Amino acid sequence: MRSLKVLLMSVAVLLSGCGYNSLQQQDETVKAAWAEVLNQYQRRSDLIPNLVATVKGFAAQEEKVLLGVTEARAKTGSIQLTPELINNEQAFKKFQAAQGELTQALKSLFAVTENYPQLKSDANFRELQSQIEGTENRITVARNRYIDSVRAYNITVRSFPTNLTAMLFKNEVKPSFTVENEAAVSKAPTIDFNAPAAQPAR
Repeated sequence: MRSLKVLLMSVAVLLSGCGYNSLQQQDETVKAAWAEVLNQYQRRSDLIPNLVATVKGFAAQEEKVLLGVTEARAKTGSIQLTPELINNEQAFKKFQAAQGELTQALKSLFAVTENYPQLKSDANFRELQSQIEGTENRITVARNRYIDSVRAYNITVRSFPTNLTAMLFKNEVKPSFTVENEAAVSKAPTIDFNAPAAQPAR
């Protein structure tokens, strides 16, 4: 019995010295950061139906733009958000691409609303637009925290001697957000309620 306790203590010391605890802690930090990313993306998604309905009430002729937002939202919703997603580079890229498309679709929607002064002055629209802007800012913050946590985790996974522990327990590097123009995609839509409205398209 005593020898078993000594063995267990030796294993615990060995694992601790080889970075096992650090790997577990950083893995949990990554999961928490990812959960916040998903939370903010979901918040944005929940706001979109009301936004589309409001815009449609004033600018039904912008069918192409409205459809683009609706389809982009549906595409993000079709991706199964399993815990394994952050360990699967291909699935992660698919998720990232879908969210990027939705971001661009929203930018297009806000651009065309400049042509409709009545829509811009509608209290419901202004509130929704403000909420989405705030959510976009929170998405950027959450993404940056996720990027930082993944970077720290991946450094630990790749560094000696913790890389040996990582291989033993099958801790692999995790994918992160990477796009050609990260700053442009992450930038929240600019909202200027004082800007002069363009004339409606005829």
